[in-house]
Amino acid sequence: MKTLENIDILDIIKWEDVQRALASSIARWTSNCNQYQGAIPGLILLRHETPTEPSIGLTEPSICLIAQGAKRIHLEDKAFDYDAHNYLLSSIHIPSTYQVTSASHDEPYLGLVLRFDMKELSQLMIDSNLPSPRTKGVDRGMATGEVTLPLLSAFQKLVALLDSPADIPILAPMLHREILYRLLIGEQGGKLRQIASAGSRSNQVARAIGWLKSNYAQQLKIEDLAAMANMSPSSFHSHFRSLTSFSPLQFQKHLRLQEARRLMLAEDLDATRAAFQVGYESSSQFSREYSRLFGAPPLRDVSKLRQTEVGKPN
Repeated sequence: MKTLENIDILDIIKWEDVQRALASSIARWTSNCNQYQGAIPGLILLRHETPTEPSIGLTEPSICLIAQGAKRIHLEDKAFDYDAHNYLLSSIHIPSTYQVTSASHDEPYLGLVLRFDMKELSQLMIDSNLPSPRTKGVDRGMATGEVTLPLLSAFQKLVALLDSPADIPILAPMLHREILYRLLIGEQGGKLRQIASAGSRSNQVARAIGWLKSNYAQQLKIEDLAAMANMSPSSFHSHFRSLTSFSPLQFQKHLRLQEARRLMLAEDLDATRAAFQVGYESSSQFSREYSRLFGAPPLRDVSKLRQTEVGKPN
């Protein structure tokens, strides 16, 4: 595989031209907002003109590409820094803390997120005759990789489709598929193939994570999740932590607290109703754990978030 260290000067020039074109497109679509989501399914364009404070969220299965600026994302036990030369790949849903580390008014952070799902990857592996990974072990569900010219070009063409809405239904799925293919055959392809390959440990844990994401309000029984993954409870707990850097209980707690935060912010629920709706039986326990995760009690945190939203450009 070619890398930025050994490709010839013409390829370097072309890479930089494509990168500038992508940055220009993102800048245009986000000129009046921090986030733009158009007609292309799963694609979100992002802009920040100053570095941001750390924010807690749930990273979805996606690739995050930066056209200008830099970003850092923290898991429980590891930090990933990435920029225009390195993408971030998340193969599962993972609670994380993220922040823009390089941005200014003259050179804003310009990036994008493209979501995908495992069914797409599995089908593409079949259609492309890509082999399953040799190992059935479990690796971290997040990684960075080099932005190659073919991958960058596919993203630039995808974003350019926003100027041609009539072409999106036909061409966007083709470019989305090309991007996934580039990822599957790239340096992080083994990680994706582990997740998408039925029978692998990563795939088994990923299926349990999918169930947990949809049923976070239920009482958590490790034995049930382990049975779903066809593992013993101890093996499941170990593989779950290897993939996500969290224990299943910590993972569930993050899901509950983030959903409660969303309910209070978007649906104007009070803290007690939000706590009960996401599965807490004690409002005082909810308040303690919420403060520990978000750094402030529910009411104060949500009030601060609303003030931040009011100050954002439209």
